[in-house]
Amino acid sequence: MEIFKTDKIYDFMGKRLAFLGFSSILVIASIVLLFTKGLTFGIDFAGGTIIQVKYEQVAPINQIRDTLKQTKYANSSITKFGSDEEVVIRITGSSSDLVNDIGDEMHKILASTGNFEIRRVDMVGAKVGGELREKGIMALSLSLIMILIYLSFRFEWRFAVASVFALIHDITIAMGAISLFSIEVNLDILAAILTLLGYSLNDTIIVFDRIREGIQSSKANTLSEMINESVSKTLSRTTLTSLTTLFVVATLYFFGGEILNGFSFTLLVGIIIGTYSSIFVAATFLVQLKFSVDDFRAKDAEKLKRQREKEKLRAMYEQGTV
Repeated sequence: MEIFKTDKIYDFMGKRLAFLGFSSILVIASIVLLFTKGLTFGIDFAGGTIIQVKYEQVAPINQIRDTLKQTKYANSSITKFGSDEEVVIRITGSSSDLVNDIGDEMHKILASTGNFEIRRVDMVGAKVGGELREKGIMALSLSLIMILIYLSFRFEWRFAVASVFALIHDITIAMGAISLFSIEVNLDILAAILTLLGYSLNDTIIVFDRIREGIQSSKANTLSEMINESVSKTLSRTTLTSLTTLFVVATLYFFGGEILNGFSFTLLVGIIIGTYSSIFVAATFLVQLKFSVDDFRAKDAEKLKRQREKEKLRAMYEQGTV
């Protein structure tokens, strides 16, 4: 297909304002969703209890609701889980103590609803959930800071800032999608977000590496021309890698079951947005940050000059002439 030709140069930078405008709309919409609708925190972060129940027949959800309304668990949320025979009962807040086993208690309460077995009981205290939420935010913040420091040493500082902007762009849109579709935020979602950080950063670094090589070897004199060349040359690699990963994650989403849906959905959105930002957005930030090709080449030439002088002095020392 034409998109995989490596000798064709696409004018990405000629449309950079359109890409930035589209990205800005997505980011703003995501932020509005996060502030208005917010996130649906699971028991990992909000605290509470999840009870998974499997019936021998179709689960009588309405009867379960009516039965629980007569108990202290009246505010429980009952939803279908994977199949018509299974349901999940979510109880927020502190719902059990060390004396009573909530699984046994729920078995007695629901005895009149049919034949069933309790397959899973997960409990997290509100205090523990709050600590997990704080540590999750800290993990994301530290990841971004360490990435910024690493890229500042690996590249010029504008490359580092552009990479972090691209990562924030990807995470914000992914979180907006999670809010839009009311995906329950738990430790699996946090793991997916951290995975996306590494995935998106890897793609961005490959593009930036090619841009840096282009500055040193390309005959082009403007940054936009070099970016167009570099992104075009990495386009086939980025597209094929993303499609391969997307197929695997899509398989997890459609066939992995209810437990993996949130994790795989977050990865699906993140891979699509991360690939888009690596091709159309990340390098655009370099232009917006006024990256100078001439200054970079001058610094690179000075660095090469100092390196040659050191090698010359080392050779003279080894020959005994100094």
